[in-house]
Amino acid sequence: MRYLVATDGSEEADDAVRYASTQANAFDATLEIVHVLTPETKLVDGDIVLAGGNRAIELGERTLQEAKGLAGDVPDGSDESLDVETQLLTGPPADAIVDHSREVDADAIYVGHRGLSEEREEVVGSVAKSVVDKATVPVTVIR
Repeated sequence: MRYLVATDGSEEADDAVRYASTQANAFDATLEIVHVLTPETKLVDGDIVLAGGNRAIELGERTLQEAKGLAGDVPDGSDESLDVETQLLTGPPADAIVDHSREVDADAIYVGHRGLSEEREEVVGSVAKSVVDKATVPVTVIR
């Protein structure tokens, strides 16, 4: 089994990582933590370049490593450690998360109910809502 959890480094995403890692442990699943790079891109000499360049990638990698540490901090009650993988994605967040879940044949997706975005929906954040709408596997929204 493979569970996928998305993080943007927010407190809600951290809660989703903790919950997903507990579930992955309980069902002996691999946990894949993803972070979507969404900085603006520009075309330079025919190549797509991230605005912020290496800094955006470094921040994304740091976000993933911090989330991986959170997943490792969850007590598992066994001698074996949780199998945790990380992946940086690009594109519109909900599309990137759902597309990646299909590519890796994830059995479930976990997301925080809100992220770092300033835009707020009434009940569920726009990325979480879009993931729920587009996914073909169960999605758990953590509040």
